[in-house]
Amino acid sequence: MKKIILSSLLVLALSFTYAQKAKFGVKGGLNVANQNYSGEEAPSPSSIIGFHIGGFVDVKISEKFSFQPELLYSTQGSKFSENLSIDGDVYNVDATLKMAYINIPVMFKYYVADKFNLEAGPQIGFLTSCKMKVEAAGQSETEDVKDSFESIDFGLNIGAGYDFTEKLSAGVRYNFGLSNVAKNEAGDNSKIENSVFSLSVGYKF
Repeated sequence: MKKIILSSLLVLALSFTYAQKAKFGVKGGLNVANQNYSGEEAPSPSSIIGFHIGGFVDVKISEKFSFQPELLYSTQGSKFSENLSIDGDVYNVDATLKMAYINIPVMFKYYVADKFNLEAGPQIGFLTSCKMKVEAAGQSETEDVKDSFESIDFGLNIGAGYDFTEKLSAGVRYNFGLSNVAKNEAGDNSKIENSVFSLSVGYKF
């Protein structure tokens, strides 16, 4: 884990080494976030809407290749419904898990055409907040559940982008969560993995 974190920071540092070929920018956009649950009695979650915002460095390696480290604040999570029996009465419970991460994607881009690129790369995320909102029988309650989740998440991104001009671009990306973000007790084999589909607009200075 420590090696992966150091590697990500090294890539960010190298981008400044190539500053003469680098373009700095900001980006933001929409997240359609969900999670993959597995294990005994795992719920079937559905998507929630979030957002991401941050900055990036686009470093040109050759005419066809570039790499782009990013630093993004991203809101993610999922929601699900369960039927809960209490003293013989059955209640429908709606739960929404809202998580926020500082994500560091390192994307490698290949220009298949003059303005159109395909991208892929790893991502490390640092959990900053996590809250669960539960609604049942007309009542709702929100609880901080950050201690129930791992502080670091690893993932893989794939996507595509289009440069409208030298400064303005847009992109689409999908993040596959590769690590179990739930803290499990001994004997618990359940897993929760993040997944995020995102649309973004970027501006290079």
